[in-house]
Amino acid sequence: MSPLIARRDAPTALNKAQAKLATRDSATQSLDTGTLFAGSSEVVIRHGTEIYRLRLTRQNRLILTK
Repeated sequence: MSPLIARRDAPTALNKAQAKLATRDSATQSLDTGTLFAGSSEVVIRHGTEIYRLRLTRQNRLILTK
């Protein structure tokens, strides 16, 4: 495949990917971490019978542990 064809096809592929993400995002619930953590640095998440902990680090990163 020549580079010209790849470059010409790239915007189409990008548009398709963006459309797919937009569709998925519109159906996905979104929570802000400020709301989720509400001033604390850890949230406990129950998933079925499992317990997970979502922690906010000093570097403002998220860590999910089981």
